[in-house]
Amino acid sequence: MRIESIEAIPIEIPLKKNFGGSTYTVLTRCTVVTRMRTADGLVSEVYNGDNREHGREVVRLIREMLAPLVRGMSIFEGERVWERLFATSHLSRDRKVLLEAIACVDCALWDLVGKALGKSVCVLLGGYRSRLPIISIGGYYMEGKTLADIGREMEAYRRAGMAGCKFKVGGLAPEEDARRVEAARKAAGSDFILAVDANRGWSVDDAIRFSRLVEPLDIRWFEEPCHWYDDAALMEHVRQATRIPVTAGQSEITSHGVRRLIDAGAVDLVNVDASECGGVTEWRRAAALCAIAGLSMAHHEESQISQHLLAAVPHGTYAECFADPERDPVWQTMWANRPPIKDGMMEVAQGPGFGLVLDETMVRRYRAD
Repeated sequence: MRIESIEAIPIEIPLKKNFGGSTYTVLTRCTVVTRMRTADGLVSEVYNGDNREHGREVVRLIREMLAPLVRGMSIFEGERVWERLFATSHLSRDRKVLLEAIACVDCALWDLVGKALGKSVCVLLGGYRSRLPIISIGGYYMEGKTLADIGREMEAYRRAGMAGCKFKVGGLAPEEDARRVEAARKAAGSDFILAVDANRGWSVDDAIRFSRLVEPLDIRWFEEPCHWYDDAALMEHVRQATRIPVTAGQSEITSHGVRRLIDAGAVDLVNVDASECGGVTEWRRAAALCAIAGLSMAHHEESQISQHLLAAVPHGTYAECFADPERDPVWQTMWANRPPIKDGMMEVAQGPGFGLVLDETMVRRYRAD
């Protein structure tokens, strides 16, 4: 079965309010739908990413640079396909955007392999379990938001079937953010998974001060606590100073970046994102590194992809989503056959490939090309 064509569609959906963290704003839900076709009539159905600035550039790269390189290749030579695509990174100035484009093509290829063989991607990668816990990303900074509002937000996530929340911190002084996390824990209860994510918002001293304030609150992990410029070394200091596990990886774009974190002793968990790091092919290399190092795997967002990856390996943890309907209309609506979520657990899609069915009316309405 050989690749005949690749169609990439940029999706941009305006949001009603800003869902921002400590270092960024979110006013649009963006993604890229990739439909790879074979000469035998198979078609992939997959979407990747939430790039709010470069989604159209990702699509341009797929159409103009990547698709011509893989046309005519077999869908069963995925490593060769990935190697050919990655070789273009030596000539690219913006490697992050290029790796996102490669991820779209790579995930579409895995979807086709699964469809050709009648197996899910989870099964192709190891099939360790058929469901896994799911947590919502939340705790966003919004003008006028009170501690009582935070409590109601946590209660809403519980009603939505979430097992926990990854809560935004790093945008205020450590003491102020600690009070916000305390309010979340009080409202959510002791059995609710609560992680915190600073999005590289703090100095090492502020990160350590915050971690000591929230240690009694049973925090599952402290994600990206320190500024970007020397994050691995700074996180190693934080990790030595707190009992809270430290997590990072979503800002890495290759498995080599993950190895850097491991070698520095900077992390307890790695949440590298397949849609950021070149797709499933590169993600599984990172997962193998983590397995050897005794580290658990998380995954930044993208539960349509991560459910298969994390459920496939013994050291996978939680899928992540945006349970607030206003934050992610793609997850809430465009993913038309999303598996049921109950009692904090998400069933892994059992159809071949990634098992996705998308709402075509919604794709047509919000395509940005």
